[in-house]
Amino acid sequence: MRVVIQRSKQASVTVDGKVTGAIDKGYVLLVGLTHTDTIDDVKYVAKKVAEMRVWEDEEGKMNHSIIEHGGDILSVSQFTLYAETKKGRRPSFIEAARPEAALPLWEAFNDELKKHGLKVETGVFGAMMDVSLINDGPVTVIVESK
Repeated sequence: MRVVIQRSKQASVTVDGKVTGAIDKGYVLLVGLTHTDTIDDVKYVAKKVAEMRVWEDEEGKMNHSIIEHGGDILSVSQFTLYAETKKGRRPSFIEAARPEAALPLWEAFNDELKKHGLKVETGVFGAMMDVSLINDGPVTVIVESK
């Protein structure tokens, strides 16, 4: 499992002209799943994301998690995070989990984040999405389960 965390001031996802998820400050999460991921990976990464200290304290050091600082999550499924680009010019997505395996894991990941007290908005799994965000910092961190 691979998650790109982008700290944001504001973000939204639009599908077919309709906003499906929107947040003010918080994280935009681009969530990629591979065919070997399990519920243990989901729990591990959700805990890491919830507890990752990338918000500044009074001294300007990154010492606060999103739980401590406050903010919401916009979770976007993104199979392209498992693109293989070593050969040729066209990426291969063979390492990405098939939709029938990825969807329940992505939903479980979002549920795990909620168990940490976070509000979670989402895109639409498998849809063409327009993701809009204002990066904060910018701060971007990648969390992986393996």
